[in-house]
Amino acid sequence: MIEPVINLGKKTVVAMVHLPALPGSPDYDPEVGMNKILDAVMSDLEALQSGGVDAVMFGNEFDRPYVLKATPEGLAALAAVIGQIKSMIMVPFGVNYLWDPLATVALAVATEANFAREIYTGLYASDMGLWAPDCAGAARLRSSHGRLDLQMLFNINAEFATSLDNRPLDIRAKSAVFSSKADVICVSGLMTGMSVDLVELRKVRESIPETPLLANTGVTIDNVEEIFSFTDGCVIGSHLKHHGDTWNSVDPDRVRRFMEKVDDIR
Repeated sequence: MIEPVINLGKKTVVAMVHLPALPGSPDYDPEVGMNKILDAVMSDLEALQSGGVDAVMFGNEFDRPYVLKATPEGLAALAAVIGQIKSMIMVPFGVNYLWDPLATVALAVATEANFAREIYTGLYASDMGLWAPDCAGAARLRSSHGRLDLQMLFNINAEFATSLDNRPLDIRAKSAVFSSKADVICVSGLMTGMSVDLVELRKVRESIPETPLLANTGVTIDNVEEIFSFTDGCVIGSHLKHHGDTWNSVDPDRVRRFMEKVDDIR
């Protein structure tokens, strides 16, 4: 059994390793192939670990336009990259194949990840069309492979989408914990890199006091102290990149300064 990475009160920083476009994606460059992807991943991983982050998460952020069902070649490529660099990973790690919960859990099982983040519950109108994830299928897949120790991180308000569930966000969070056995709740902004609504975040915290809560987007060195007053940590990507741009590589100096601020808070 793997010990849980995200826990109440721990203030865990999960840093994103965004893979360049994978095979099958429109932006994949077959002329440079997988070697360029590996080089980029190793460089970002080294910068994040050297800067002192608590955990990392591998995701296919560059595979735009996003899909609701993983492509075989994309999923295979993501698994292959993690397999090839696994000996370099010195902190707990998670995975997220956008936006397919079953593929994400399958990837986590195959790579022996500590956690798997996805949109597991709800119904959304999104840039990808009508979005109805299969939480039960993902949970049963985890169970069937004997990985009940795999933390499932429930992003409950999807980026690039509007929920068709009219219930308030705090009620949806409480419901996800009760009916779908969410291990961790993640609250997001409207898009990648956009800050969460702090009023909503506080309400969610009050609704699930016994379940770990993460801010999923938009955390910066300037707002992390306030966000951590409500949460048990964060998922962070864009702010740790050069110039704070999602599509750039990780900036080691930004990582170091951010983690120094977090250590002061903790």
